[in-house]
Amino acid sequence: MTVRTLTCQVESVEDLTPDVFRVMLEGRAEAIAHAPGQYLELAVDDDTWVPFSIACAENGEGRLELHIQHWPERTHSTRLREMLTHRARLSVRMPHGECTLPAESSAPLLLIGAGTGFAQLKAIAEAALAENPARELALWWAVRERRDLYAESLARAWASEHPNVSFHAVVENLDDQTEALPGVIWHAGRIDAVLAAEIQTLDGVEIYLAGSPGMVYACVDTLAPLGLVAEQVHSDVFSYAPRVPFLPLPEADPETAPLSPGEENERP
Repeated sequence: MTVRTLTCQVESVEDLTPDVFRVMLEGRAEAIAHAPGQYLELAVDDDTWVPFSIACAENGEGRLELHIQHWPERTHSTRLREMLTHRARLSVRMPHGECTLPAESSAPLLLIGAGTGFAQLKAIAEAALAENPARELALWWAVRERRDLYAESLARAWASEHPNVSFHAVVENLDDQTEALPGVIWHAGRIDAVLAAEIQTLDGVEIYLAGSPGMVYACVDTLAPLGLVAEQVHSDVFSYAPRVPFLPLPEADPETAPLSPGEENERP
């Protein structure tokens, strides 16, 4: 799709947690068309455009949803929050991004996100289930505290309503007394460590990763021993923060690895 600059109406701004708020924008349906997984840029001023994942699948209703993490110590974040609260209209550039869900695909989906990375995964999940409600989909959402699962009820509803959908909540500081609830599987710890312990196979699975470069590549490294291939994993990080080599190099066999200087006579 061709990137367009347009003006959108601010429909609503809603706090979801003390740190995350949801923004609903309105525009002409044909102008805001996008693929699931793409992002837009909001103008803070004439020279500053800030990217945000579009948190909804294309619905033909002329509405866009954004999930924005508010960082009071960051100038752009504070200015953007003030703009969204007080301005009726905003300039937007969209759509951007190649990390999208192709139409008419039936491969099982493994969606892994951290924090507001859930926004991109939400759009992908909505599109996948709208096209094929029986498609296998596993959502892994990593956060620091339970309260950071700002759309927990929605993710639980997907899992409760679709037997082919599973929702894994990965909370670093999970309370030992966290209650068992329908539609959610709880895990404590870091997402990469949890995936290493829980994921057994990647055969036939399409993987989408949404988070910081550090989080994304930690997950890539964790999944690599299961036979991960570059073609089956997708993330915007691969475009704006590419890593070479993409997959971790195999560890050298101590019996065949070249000797380092001074070691020549130390190997038996």
